[in-house]
Amino acid sequence: MSLGQIIRKKRERLNLTLEEVSRHTGFSKPYLSTIETGKVKNPPGDQLLIKLEKILEFEPGLLLHIAHMERIPPDIRQEYESAEAENEQLRQFIRNLVHRKASQAEVDEFLDKTNLNVERDAPSLAAGRLVPVINKVAAGYPRDFNDLDYPVGIADDYIRCPDLHDPNGFAVRVVGDSMEPRFREGDIVVFSPAADVQSGDDCFVRFLMPHETTFKRVFFEPDNKVRLQPRNAKYSPMIVDGKRINGLYRAIIKYEKL
Repeated sequence: MSLGQIIRKKRERLNLTLEEVSRHTGFSKPYLSTIETGKVKNPPGDQLLIKLEKILEFEPGLLLHIAHMERIPPDIRQEYESAEAENEQLRQFIRNLVHRKASQAEVDEFLDKTNLNVERDAPSLAAGRLVPVINKVAAGYPRDFNDLDYPVGIADDYIRCPDLHDPNGFAVRVVGDSMEPRFREGDIVVFSPAADVQSGDDCFVRFLMPHETTFKRVFFEPDNKVRLQPRNAKYSPMIVDGKRINGLYRAIIKYEKL
């Protein structure tokens, strides 16, 4: 049923005339008639639709949703509606699971019947979150790093990281060549404070005082010493006291220019 047919059917059910709807909306009777008969070239604007939803007692947002869908090209809309139909089947199945526990055999039977494109036993993926790119980190010797101006999760730039759900994740742009060839200047590296750090990991290293950071491979040595090892062989490693280190955050994603 088209948008116009839905509006007309609801208006008639409420015993409202076009003149009454015109008076309440401020739009002319001929224009409202073209909407109901489908003769208008484009769907009506949001302002009118919001008024119609109120006057005709529609659920708020319903007419807006229908009109916006009609603006989508038919081929794309068909794909969307097919996906939404599959989602509704899944939602109904999940509602059923809430009331009674289904066996794996019942789950498999449901998936076979509905022909849903579900890869079983596959790891779940998600769009992930926007991660703040907070500043630049030296892939060389430690240097001043002014990330204290940023509250957690706030920055001038962001990058989306698929399947990353650490709310404290952050990203930096690499400066220098000491981590080549794996990390080059200009690459964006994402770090996760929630990730476990093992000896040999590439890490964002934050020092207590003075406030400095660097990007190095981290190796844990005896006597609470930490070796910061560049990947570029022309740079020498640096041994620091573990008490100087305020944070170690493992690199988990790299974005590079191709």
